[in-house]
Amino acid sequence: MPRTTHRVGAALLPLLLVVAACSAGPSERPAVAYHDGQQQIVPAPQPPKPAPVPPLGSPGVDTLNWEDCTEQTRAELGSLPSGMTFSCARLLSTLDSPESPTRGTARNELIRAGSGGIPLVVLGDIGGEPGTIFAARLATQLPPELLNTFDIIGMDRRGTGESDPADCVPPAQRESIVGFDPRATDRAELDRLLDSVLDASQECLLNLDERLQAYDTWRTASDLEELRLQLDVPKLHAIGRGEAARLLTTFAERFPTSVGRMVLDGAPDPTRDTIGQAESQAQSAEQTFDVFAADCVRRGCPLGPDPRKVVSDLVERTRATPLPAPGTTVGGGRVVQAMLLGLADRNSWPGLADALAAADRGDGAALATISAPLVTAQGVNPPWLDGDMITSCNDTTLRVPPQRSSDLAVDWVNRFPLFGGAAVQRVVWCGSWPVPQQPLPAPRRVDVPPIPVISTANDPQLLGMGSDHMAEQLPTGVLLRWQGAGHGAIGRSPCITEAVSRFLVQGTVPTDGMACPG
Repeated sequence: MPRTTHRVGAALLPLLLVVAACSAGPSERPAVAYHDGQQQIVPAPQPPKPAPVPPLGSPGVDTLNWEDCTEQTRAELGSLPSGMTFSCARLLSTLDSPESPTRGTARNELIRAGSGGIPLVVLGDIGGEPGTIFAARLATQLPPELLNTFDIIGMDRRGTGESDPADCVPPAQRESIVGFDPRATDRAELDRLLDSVLDASQECLLNLDERLQAYDTWRTASDLEELRLQLDVPKLHAIGRGEAARLLTTFAERFPTSVGRMVLDGAPDPTRDTIGQAESQAQSAEQTFDVFAADCVRRGCPLGPDPRKVVSDLVERTRATPLPAPGTTVGGGRVVQAMLLGLADRNSWPGLADALAAADRGDGAALATISAPLVTAQGVNPPWLDGDMITSCNDTTLRVPPQRSSDLAVDWVNRFPLFGGAAVQRVVWCGSWPVPQQPLPAPRRVDVPPIPVISTANDPQLLGMGSDHMAEQLPTGVLLRWQGAGHGAIGRSPCITEAVSRFLVQGTVPTDGMACPG
């Protein structure tokens, strides 16, 4: 019997080799099914299709307790259009810190304007003015068609404004971080910045405890979903300016079925990491300053025929000898930060030129006023630096070693002489902060509605190409270009504002690649 078995095995061996050869590797033939003796091809699964533009929907019966805050808003903005009123409320959502998932309470301040009833949430940069003020200011610039269709709703994002503000950085460290030498490149010099940031992070950890790592874009997206639920609407319509575009794309990744009509008014470049985005900002700020300088010369402004040289010399002088200002001093770092804020709104360019000219004469008061919100409370709103630093560092897993920071500073200060140093310092900020558990998701959802993305040619905070890349990477992105200057086109460019209004009100998707003059 064993001999017979061997002979059978030997006989089968060639057949087995043939079968193995035929079945080696994955089959290239389609999957098949047999029915009634006939062979049928099973259709391959189809990828999800883009969702259509959702209907506006009807006003919901929200559960928020709105109270009139018109006079408070008037005081914050300085003036209001005749007849415009505002109401405020507070949204409670889940804090969801890494230490206590799904527990705790986050409190988010809200503001509302308009008479249409359908909510349109407006969100601004984490490092700018509180979201409620930004939304109120934008509401004063929007056309009647939008105000008559929507209720414009703004929200102070976690850790900013009146939303459990992260007012935790000691004043001395705040002044040191904001006013740090914008042309520092030496490792020892940058170590002093690291020391200030380390002191700030330790104080914030003591002050905020588990809340520290709950102030981020991932969890703020949950606040938006809770807001949608409490507004009692099936879809959330929204505008996100600048860095807030990342909040809306994160919301779309986490809650795709809740996405309504959304517009991104500028966006960080999703194809670049934190270092690349900071480098892009420096490049864009330099580019925008050149447009400012040309406009300055054309107007005959007090900076003379070569504004860049005047300002560059001013920054160099104030590195060693800060200018006097009421209650403070203005060093090179404050000069640069004031310029970044002033360049964001073209309407403020004449005032920025006057402030820089006064500083060139030795008076730093006007520049101190422009940059004051970064380091001092403005009414009930805390300094902007704290919430910006915490959320920015919680949103990135990148931590740059000190020597690498020094190498970047040498390179960027050389290539971007006005703004390169400040951009590097934003990267340095996060070296002492806890590393988040995971990075933010890339915008890849294909089953959300069309999302217009606006690219501004000269934006001091975002390189236009970065917004182009966002429109390209979003599977449903639609690109609009504004050839103007400033941070944000909605409310500033009539052409862009009209296209956005048609999309939000009528559901008319703009032509991809359309361009509007500056």
